[in-house]
Amino acid sequence: MDAAALGKEHLLSMYRMMVTIRRFEETLRDLFFQGQVPGFVHVSIGEEAVPTGVCAALTDKDYLTTTHRGHGHMLAKGGKPKLMMAELFGKRTGYCKGKGGSMHIVSYDLGILGANGIVGGGIPIAAGAALASTFRGNDAVAVAFFGDGASNEGTFHETANLAGLWKLPLLLVCQNNGYAEFTPTSESTAVRDIAVRAQGYDMPGVIVDGNDVLAVYEATSAAVARAKRGEGPTLIEAKTYRWEGHVVGEQAFIGEYRPTDEVEAAKQRCPIVLFGKKMLATGFVEQAELDRIASEVQQEITAAVEFAQTSPLPEAQEALDDLFAE
Repeated sequence: MDAAALGKEHLLSMYRMMVTIRRFEETLRDLFFQGQVPGFVHVSIGEEAVPTGVCAALTDKDYLTTTHRGHGHMLAKGGKPKLMMAELFGKRTGYCKGKGGSMHIVSYDLGILGANGIVGGGIPIAAGAALASTFRGNDAVAVAFFGDGASNEGTFHETANLAGLWKLPLLLVCQNNGYAEFTPTSESTAVRDIAVRAQGYDMPGVIVDGNDVLAVYEATSAAVARAKRGEGPTLIEAKTYRWEGHVVGEQAFIGEYRPTDEVEAAKQRCPIVLFGKKMLATGFVEQAELDRIASEVQQEITAAVEFAQTSPLPEAQEALDDLFAE
């Protein structure tokens, strides 16, 4: 896709989102090592082009489900950094009043039906939202983000089968970062490309460069248009790489399992740097504007941390609140 064709404001908006995801997760990683964030933290540093490109093609009424590595997806769908940070701190001012944390954060107002600590757990939930959309006739699509490991789960295959059969307005987005926890995809998955599995479920299977935000956006836009025409689901495989481990701090208990040169080679294809160069090449974006965005984002993330640190914890008597619907 030609960057210039999108227009300056659209380009800068996507660049800002990618930088926001990066700064949010780098800060979260550092806070975890300082002992300020409870539980485990899974970051997607290096994968920012996927949530940004996908969500840039969605509307406010569209739905998504995500994984245990879902901060970027929630931010890209409109999540506010300060409310997310408060949630990760376990504070009452967070999206789920501090009860969801990193792996179970939800915002129905944003169409986010939940991060999920169960591998593949969000895929059928997104299909349910897509089915509901067909009944309501509201022209909304649903997106299920998942990793390469989840493509081996029954939930993926069962959902893909029904989605293909019923022509659901569903996008199955496999964020293939090369590893299922600590296991290389090549050692856990029989096929080299996850996208070929679409052939068994009567839907297109598309492979995109997950480090190219414009390629992700273009593929998603086409899939959304197809779904809204009533032609059914699409499987998009975005090939990317996570710079950090499966979980922050994993070296303490598992050691190194990825070649150092592999990680360094991935960093040379930083999606933010690549996108920045593309924008500068258009001639209507200057480096000063990119620097300004980076500064503004850092200020926003710093404010989010301060908000989370100073927010109150839930009261003990609130522990059983919100367990049941009204």
